[in-house]
This record gives sequence, structure tokens and C-alpha cells, in this order.
Amino acid sequence: MPQQPSAQVTAAEISRIAGVTRATVSNWRRRYDDFPDPSGGTESSPLYDLETVRAWLASRGHASAASPAEELRTTLRLNPPSTDGDDGGTADLLLLVLAAARRTPEQLTAAARLPDEELALRAERDAASVADAVPSAGAVRFAGTDAAVLRALYACVRDEGGPATLGVLAERELEESAASGAYGTPDPLADLLARLVPGAPVRVLDPACGSGTLLEAAARRGATELYGQDVLPVQARRSAVGLMLAAPEATVTVRAADSLRADAFPGLDADAVLCTPPFGVRDWGHDELAYDPRWAYGVPARAESELAWVQHALAHLTPGGHAVLVMPPASAGRASGRRVRAELVRSGALRAVVALPVGASVPFHVGLQIWVLRRPEPGGAAGKSVLFVDTAETTAGAKTAGAKADARTGPRTRGGSRSASLDWERITAQALDAWHAFTRDPDAFEGEPGVARAVDVVDLLDETVDLTPTRLVRASRADVDPAKLAAEADATRRNLVEAAESLVRAAGYDDWDPAGDSARQWRTATVSDLARGGALTVLRTVPDTVRTRAQAASSGTGGDERPETRAALTGSDIASGSGPSGNPTGPYDDTAPVITVGDVLVRAVASGDGPMARVADEEDAGALLGHVHLFRPDPARLDPWFLAGFLGAEDNIAGASTGSTVLNVSPGRLRVPLLPLEEQRRYGEAFRRVHELRAEAQRATRLAEETARLLAGGLTGGQLLPSGEAPDARGQGDDSPH
Repeated sequence: MPQQPSAQVTAAEISRIAGVTRATVSNWRRRYDDFPDPSGGTESSPLYDLETVRAWLASRGHASAASPAEELRTTLRLNPPSTDGDDGGTADLLLLVLAAARRTPEQLTAAARLPDEELALRAERDAASVADAVPSAGAVRFAGTDAAVLRALYACVRDEGGPATLGVLAERELEESAASGAYGTPDPLADLLARLVPGAPVRVLDPACGSGTLLEAAARRGATELYGQDVLPVQARRSAVGLMLAAPEATVTVRAADSLRADAFPGLDADAVLCTPPFGVRDWGHDELAYDPRWAYGVPARAESELAWVQHALAHLTPGGHAVLVMPPASAGRASGRRVRAELVRSGALRAVVALPVGASVPFHVGLQIWVLRRPEPGGAAGKSVLFVDTAETTAGAKTAGAKADARTGPRTRGGSRSASLDWERITAQALDAWHAFTRDPDAFEGEPGVARAVDVVDLLDETVDLTPTRLVRASRADVDPAKLAAEADATRRNLVEAAESLVRAAGYDDWDPAGDSARQWRTATVSDLARGGALTVLRTVPDTVRTRAQAASSGTGGDERPETRAALTGSDIASGSGPSGNPTGPYDDTAPVITVGDVLVRAVASGDGPMARVADEEDAGALLGHVHLFRPDPARLDPWFLAGFLGAEDNIAGASTGSTVLNVSPGRLRVPLLPLEEQRRYGEAFRRVHELRAEAQRATRLAEETARLLAGGLTGGQLLPSGEAPDARGQGDDSPH
């Protein structure tokens, strides 16, 4: 048996065990002579004996600060389970999680108290009891040397639930990376895919199920028969366990094999297929599958593995059933896939293509697409048109002085941020509204210029069969009513004039007096000093523990408003002057900081253009924190606008930032002048006017861009005429150029 590694922990692990920051651990090392000496590692990255550290922490009341999940995480690193497999023992532990989740808390407590050898035997029996339900599960073997991990796992399941424990195991062996080939689908995207399936499908298949996120979304919609397949055995096992924990009433069947080469469900006709197939795979079986009966729409080219997955999905549908797949944008227009795309369109199998913003899912730098397909019914009429929706144009409400901007008139930018920061509510609404209207009556569907359009099949079957939504949706500008476009352009132009007048007024403030022959010198204090003195409080984002997430998931809403339903204010919102637009990076418990009016908000990363700080107003109130520092001043001692003005100063931010490529702002190092409150208020009023000037400039810039876009589009689309040209002068006379 291989020798067990020494039980040594890093300073970061000590901080997690004790429930403190790494800075606190560093402080302990300097202040306390009895802090344990390093037992290994290097001078810059020392390691400490775990039991010695725990004894020291116990003497100071920190022994039980770590959550059960953190205890399991640390124990797995220090005492990996003994196994001869390639998955580091994760497969056996996955089985044990499923079995333990079916035990009562009392039974789990009793098991954890058994002697080492008895505990190992008990864990073997528990895991073996569910082995038949998990794909490729072999004989389970635990030894007495695994006792530490087994106790930690039982405690984690007991206190934080099976899903939370599964998450810890996933961090260890199933992390999302190119090396593992395992990537998760963000929950909002998974829910959107499931909701694009009409009706209430009972039998749902995911032939590349990964961790089972799409099948979980289907189960939330009422599916009771869940079928999954994944080429990675450990992923298949993880998916099976996760689905059984998330949907205990459903029948779960998961298999481990390559779906294209070795279909595990050859006779399955599903009501729906949901899938995010692997992208860009050339070795998918092109040569050996050349005569496969699944290629009813044409043999996919070697470079078109995604079109092979599309036909695999269609082959597993009942007539009239729907498949929804996440596809790379190249599949919509690549020349090698033209014949298959043409047949999908001609037969009526392709019903809709939805373009997603950049950052919706892996790979985050690409704007992915959703293809909605329907297996044609024998004798049924083929569709005459295909729906195209472009949700990729993200909008953000611009913050204006004294007024809340309409999010739909905000600046338009393409992607650039990860899935959590996207406006999934808007994306989902645009896709579903268009899809539902189209499915109710395709012939009467009018669409929305720039967002959704139904294109006739005959117009798609050209020499390229390009199915890119952005191109086809924008081509609908010619269908816009000239009178409506002229009215929209005129309204936007009038708003621009009003914004320009407001900008002139904001710039008209002229009470800027010179300080004298030299600049004024400040006597300053750090934020840390002010916080210790009670003049302000510094708050940061603190995601909840895994226990809270598990409890929230199992207990439903815990009050009038669950914190995780709130928007989050991000550093980008501060820079652009927009209201809270981000999604929380994870569920938050009821101790998470919530913004109130008068709080001072500072971006945590010093990069890019735009202001670094602002004072929270009514629009910000109630939001959670993204990657933002929150300073809550005592109004009797600090003026908020005075504080925001000096905290966001370039020199102040530069002096308090650390790092080379990414500059992280250390809030405690920021400095603030020590001035009487009355003088602070005078500075605060001046900073407020500067903020108003910047906000009005941003608003005017946004409206100028929108006005120019509408006017240019109207002129090129034929809805608007140059000033002075008669309505009947349309360039069609004899002297028009040829």
C-alpha cells in the first residue's frame, strides 16, 4: 500500500480551517511565539503539521471554525483514499455520497463514530448497496487508512447535504478544464434550453450529459425519465449520483460510453433531447460511421462533428419531439456543413436558431448559438420558415443624474463578461417570447426588428445556407415601418437635445477657486485607522457556506425575498455609471452585505476607464456586492460624497493597489484627509457635481450613438429620406446611376 502523505497544510488552508483571512494567519505568525513552526515546504510557501496547528487553534478557540465541507476538502488532500483506479478513488466516494444521503443524520453520526476498520467495512456495504444505480461501478474497497476521509464525508453529507458533498468531490477530480474535458453548463442557460422544449416532456435524453445540468433542468420542468450518456466514466457516475440527489422521484439511467460510436440507447425514442455537444472534435468516428442510418440529413463532414450530434439527437426523438442543442457559431455558416444544413432546413427539422451573447458558456470568448429542432412527423407539413433570434446585443441601463435610465435604451456592447454577469432575465425573455409567438402561428409571426425574424425556407436555401442569426435578423430592417422609425429617431433626437442641455448646465458650475501659490497639503488617515475609530465600516462580499446553499435548496424561500434573487452591483456598473446589472456569483446567506443609500462603493480592481467610486442611491439600494468594496460612513463624522471623491482619486487608488497584471485595490490602505465635517460637505458637494457632469456626459454620448444608429439605419434601409428630398424622389428616375 502506498505511503500516506504527511498531514501538512498551507497558510491558506489554515485560514480556511480557522475561518479567518490569510492576513490574520500571517499576523498570528508574527505576533505569537508559540505559533507552530513550519514542518516542510519552502521559506516562501511553508507547510505546517495539521495536528499541531489544530491543537494551537483549539487553545485559542478556533478548533471548530471550519465547515464540514472545508474539513472534507482538506482531508481529501491530506489523506487521499486508497485505490488502484485512475480516478483517485472518486468513483467509490461518489457511490458513498449517494448511499449516505439516504441515511438519517443519526445513522451517519453513528457510522462516523465506528473504529477505523469497522467504519471502512460499513462504508463498503453502504456504497455497494447503490452500485447498481451508477454506471461502470465496480467492487468498492475501503481500508482503515481511509477512515479520516470517510468520517469527513459522512459529516459533510449529514450537515450540508449530498449535493454539497458531491461538489467537494467534483473540485478534486472533476474540475472544469481542458485537461479533464469536463465543462458545466451554467444554470440559466440550462433552464433556457429546457424551457425551449414545448409542452411537458416526460422522457428526456442528454447524450453528452457531463455533470447532468441539462437533465436536472428538465427534471425541474417535470421530466420523470432521465437518460444520460458521457464518454468519461467518472463524469457519468457523477451525473447519475447528482441526478438521483436532485430528482429523487425520477427514473435515472446514465451510461458511460461514446454516444456517436457506441450509443447506449439505440432503441430509445425520447420526448426531448437536450445537449451541449463537444465542439471541434475531428476524431468523432467519421470514417467508421460513414454509412450510419442516423445520417438522414447527409453524412457530416469530418470537421462537422456538431452536425453529427444534431442528427444523433433527431434520431432519438419521437415524431414531433424537440431537440435543443448549444452549437458553436461556425456550424451555422461553415462551407463543409452546407448540404446538411440545407436538408435540415428543407425538411422542416430546424425550427429556430438563437444567438447568445459572448460569455454565455464555455468557451466564454465565443458567442454560442442554440439550435431548436423538431423531428418531422410522417405525412406532416414541413415548416415554411425558420425563426432567428439575436439576444447577443446586451443592454445596460445608464445611470443618469436624478433619474433612472431605461435599460432598453442603454449602451449596446457585445459580451466580454462571464456567464454570471449577463442579463439572463432579458436573454431568456427575448428567446422565449419570440419562440412562443412563432410556434403559436408561424405564418402570422411579425418579429421584432434587430431581435427576432422568421425567414422563409426558400430564402435560406441559397449557395451558402448561412444560418447566422445576427445577419438574418439585421436584414429585417427593410421591413420596418418608415413612419415608426422616423418617430423613434425623432424621439431619440429630442432626448439627445435635452441631454445636451443638461450637460451644459452641469458643466456651468464655476465655483472652482485656486488653492493659492501651491497645492493644499493634507493630513490623512488610512481607511483601516478610520474603521478602527468607528468613523466607517468596510464590508465585502461573503458568499454563503455550502451548508446554506443546501438548506436554501431544500427549504425553498426563507422569507419575503431570498438574497440570491437580488441583483449584484459590479465594478463594471461603477465604471459605466449603470445600475446593478450582475448576477450574484453564488447564493448568499442573510448575512451578506446589502447596499443601502449613502454607502460608498469602490471598484475592487483598478483597471479600465471610468470612475472608481460612487455613492449609492435608491437604484443601488438592496443590491448585493459584485467585486466591489463597500464603505459605510458614520454620517455624523464623514460626508459620503467627500469620502467617495477622495477614495476614488487616481493617486489614492494607485497607492493602495497591488499586483502587476491585475491591480487589486486594498481597501484598508486607501487614505482620507482629516477635515471638519462642514468642510467635508463643501468638498462633497463639489464631488457630487463632478459626478453629475460625468453622468450627463455618458448619457449624452449614449443618446448620440443611438440617434446616429437609427438615422444611419433608416437612410440605408430606405425608411428615411435626406432633408429636403420629396417623398416620391426615390432615385428611380431616368438620370439615376446604373
